[in-house]
Amino acid sequence: MGDERWLPYAALFYATGLALHTADHVRRGIDVVTPRVLWLGNISTLLGVTTVVLVLLGHRLGGPPVAAFTGLQVAIGVAAVHLLPEWSAFSDAFPGARGTGVTAVSWTVVLMEIAGAFAMGVIGLSIVRNARRAAAAIG
Repeated sequence: MGDERWLPYAALFYATGLALHTADHVRRGIDVVTPRVLWLGNISTLLGVTTVVLVLLGHRLGGPPVAAFTGLQVAIGVAAVHLLPEWSAFSDAFPGARGTGVTAVSWTVVLMEIAGAFAMGVIGLSIVRNARRAAAAIG
């Protein structure tokens, strides 16, 4: 039961980071990212918002599994896009960024989004795992 109590908090923390990160992209200008990064960000945002809604509505069948999948994927994806040095057209590298408007606020909100997504994913995974154990013990 404890993990289920924390999942909405993790989802709200992630949602706050997502919203602030999106606002930071608007501040920096959409033209500083490649079209691939823009579309990945749009897909990630759509999945993230859907996940947060499922979690906050307390959807027991969809919330935790979707949070586990989406949270971990988003954490890895956002980290790869922003925290690694420039590596491809899927990169909006913060390390060494020059002329792209990356500030301390940019770093803070992207790390917040990654941490929130990771927490949401780990908690969702724990809930799913505990539910499977409980079902196995009963049946």
